[in-house]
Amino acid sequence: MRNGDSLNTKPNEDTAGGLVLALTVYGLWGFLPLYMKLIDHVPAAEVVVHRILWSVPIAALVLIVLRRTDALRDALRSPRMLMMACVTAVLVSLNWGIYVWAVMAGNAMDAALGYYMNPLFSIFLAAVFLGEMPNRAQGVAIALAALAVLILTLEAGGLPWAALGMMLTWGFYALAKKSLPIGPNQGFLLEVLILTPPALGYLWYLSAQGQSHFSMTLERDTLLLLGCGVVTAVPLLIYANAAKRLRLSTIGILQYIAPTVIFLIAFFVFDEPFGRGRMIAFPMIWVALVIYSTSMLRHMRKG
Repeated sequence: MRNGDSLNTKPNEDTAGGLVLALTVYGLWGFLPLYMKLIDHVPAAEVVVHRILWSVPIAALVLIVLRRTDALRDALRSPRMLMMACVTAVLVSLNWGIYVWAVMAGNAMDAALGYYMNPLFSIFLAAVFLGEMPNRAQGVAIALAALAVLILTLEAGGLPWAALGMMLTWGFYALAKKSLPIGPNQGFLLEVLILTPPALGYLWYLSAQGQSHFSMTLERDTLLLLGCGVVTAVPLLIYANAAKRLRLSTIGILQYIAPTVIFLIAFFVFDEPFGRGRMIAFPMIWVALVIYSTSMLRHMRKG
């Protein structure tokens, strides 16, 4: 581990604390659409702006309390690291924007689909950019996922853009993040700091046009937009610490909790349609994930 993020935990070993943290964070991500629905009258771009701005003080406070600010100062002095962080910052902000729009527009089920496809797309990216060729089981899983997307496209008469957008932005974000030589907590703060100037500029524009939903009085919209920082930063910081206390295989299995909760909320709470295309495609994705997970577990046991 780098930059003071190491823990007195054996590598490749699950801990009870790590399991609690992981269940907490995936639960928070799973139920996040309920929070976003409370502000579905606010444009998605404005919501993303507040996710960025109010994440900064939370992430900064965590680093100050943990005394891990040295690596952040070094990163701010490194043009190369700043350029790399700009790439990850743009990708994560696009991911947030697509997610918020999908939930608010009644496409939370597509958001769940995007999260389900993430690990399979990561295997594909690893093969293309890192030379990590998938084994036969992983290849079958990727093929099933691709076929599921084709079925959704044919049934709907167009690509499931929200799901694909989330998959692409998060997949490339994770790939770029691997090249960012800084701890996860510091990296997150660096990303939101980079995004702060354009976010402030857009907020000023909205205020000047009289279109801002944020005011200096503690009205309902203002409190909910302030809370966007909490629901954004806190889960990411919890995840960063959970990942260090669990095996990769355990994280790989638990990551399906969030999209499953989102899917159930979309179907039972938001009453989103589950047409013939989705009735075929979603089970195919689930089968692909079972194949992928089984293959991963076998590989980890052999290791």
